[in-house]
Amino acid sequence: MTEIAEDLVRRLVTGRKADGRCVYDPQAKAEVVQACLKPGVSVARIGMQCGVNANLLRRWIVERREVGGDRPGLLLIERDASATFVPLQIETAPARPVATQPVKLSLQARLPNGVEINLGETGMDEMSAVMQILGTLSCSGSTTR
Repeated sequence: MTEIAEDLVRRLVTGRKADGRCVYDPQAKAEVVQACLKPGVSVARIGMQCGVNANLLRRWIVERREVGGDRPGLLLIERDASATFVPLQIETAPARPVATQPVKLSLQARLPNGVEINLGETGMDEMSAVMQILGTLSCSGSTTR
């Protein structure tokens, strides 16, 4: 759970406009948005800690995604060290006439725990059954579906 520092909360609001709306410090605002982007953090909870409406925080996050810091369209999110990345390589086969040859699929996967799955060329029915079984397996704590 991420706790926002009291210093950050004090620096966030720098003044008020004539209509009563708050004026926010850009650096403190960026720090709050960065805290919201960490995995497992509740934007609503961060908003409550800072005294900012969660909808306003979500707008700030969208603006950050649009601006992306120095490069437009780029969103940098701190990566959790315990998260696991499983690379997926997709290879395309040369086009074959559909009517003359049945579709053959192959599946190769190496899981983070070292388990390797290698299904040679199989038909669509067999692959569908395997995919249904794999879809029912529960995920470990480090991955989500």
